[in-house]
Amino acid sequence: MKPLVGITPAIGDTEDRGALYRMEVSYVNAVRQAGGVPVLLPYAPEGVEELLAVLDGLLLSGGGDIRPERFGDAEQHPQTYGISDERDEFEFVLLQAALARDLPVLAICRGIQVLNVALGGTLYQDVADQFSDTITHRQPWNTESWVRPTHDVALDADSTAADVYGATTVATNSAHHQTVKEVAPGLRVTGRSSDGSIEAVDYPGKQFVLGVQWHPEKMFEDHAEHRRPFARLVQEAAGYQARKRLGAAAAD
Repeated sequence: MKPLVGITPAIGDTEDRGALYRMEVSYVNAVRQAGGVPVLLPYAPEGVEELLAVLDGLLLSGGGDIRPERFGDAEQHPQTYGISDERDEFEFVLLQAALARDLPVLAICRGIQVLNVALGGTLYQDVADQFSDTITHRQPWNTESWVRPTHDVALDADSTAADVYGATTVATNSAHHQTVKEVAPGLRVTGRSSDGSIEAVDYPGKQFVLGVQWHPEKMFEDHAEHRRPFARLVQEAAGYQARKRLGAAAAD
């Protein structure tokens, strides 16, 4: 059986159809290319344990910003956008339960921010205004920008990210305006851009938790190295699935 990888979607309102879940097809294609079976996860905090009972891995996708009050900011920056309390609540509950099970987790863009805030960290609400404008992290949202590398990220040699990519430098795209500020307890910063902005984290002691601030799902078709985070996620999910089956067999 191929491992099941749950992917969290975005949500947005339309004028004529109400709220709709939205999922970039590239996330689905990246998981499929890596050999996993993608599963879109509707927001259902009350059903998290049931969902995790069948999933073998978790992918936290990109999207709008987390409500600032969740990381202690009383005021919302003018550039903060796309807040969904429903999404925040679901992903926080889902992630905490996934980590408790030691489920393999890949957290992309918003995902790395959810990972950090859920564990007690904070964010810069706008990198250019609150941290540095040396690098333009918020590239235009178009196909060319997604695919083209815009800056390098330096990775710690002993990190999960370096092990996944097989290198200590990776050329990345960049389409974000928020980033990790204070790092949550338990997480380790393992990648930075040249301006010092945090671009990668891992979670020592967990089987596989990798957070990246860039979008490998938009680059994997044109840049083979960006297939590796998804290949590792699916590999780890297959291992989790095997361990789960052994546990169930032993219980019988």
